[in-house]
Amino acid sequence: MAPSCRSPKLWPTTLLCTLGIATAHAAPALSGGCEQPIHLDAASSEVDYRSNTVVFADVQISQCATRVQADRARATGLNFANSRWTFDGHVHITGEQQGSLQADTAVVEFRDNHILRATVTGRPAQFEQLRSDAQRMAHGHADEITYDVNEGTVRLVNDAWLSDGQSEISGPLVVYNIRGQRVQASAAPNTPGRIHITIQPHAPPSGSADTPRADGQPPQRP
Repeated sequence: MAPSCRSPKLWPTTLLCTLGIATAHAAPALSGGCEQPIHLDAASSEVDYRSNTVVFADVQISQCATRVQADRARATGLNFANSRWTFDGHVHITGEQQGSLQADTAVVEFRDNHILRATVTGRPAQFEQLRSDAQRMAHGHADEITYDVNEGTVRLVNDAWLSDGQSEISGPLVVYNIRGQRVQASAAPNTPGRIHITIQPHAPPSGSADTPRADGQPPQRP
């Protein structure tokens, strides 16, 4: 019989089991079909056998395009099968298509050896993504942001604000689709809150036909 990771007499085995689980291959049902293993790197770790908790310092957990970095991570149970990990201190989460989150704290949910969802909080928590069109940056902030790895969405809640580099939208709830680069916004039910949208004038690019000439004459038309 294989040794149990829960036994307090098996500290070396527990550490090996932890690393073994951390690199276990993921099932294809979640995370958009990602089948790569989860990798965990840390500067140090502490295990409390009485509470079955583990604390990592200077930690990084990654799988496919998702990477979570923080000063500390705490988890109950040494597995990624069905668990919630708490990260705090300079939390930085990198997602697909160059999306990233920065916050004070984060709770990351794992299911079936997949990174399922990350909920970050801060004053404020921040999100950004380099858009594929015109190399513009989409960025936003809110009190709480939830990144759903399966859906490829970020959900900004409470004092939510998002900009695509030209227009801005704010409200109680803003949902941004990373893959489709689409935005949905709504007010909280049964509240007087409203959605606000600001559209900035689009200046013509330098050297275009609409750009005024240096001599003050109107632009030449072809």
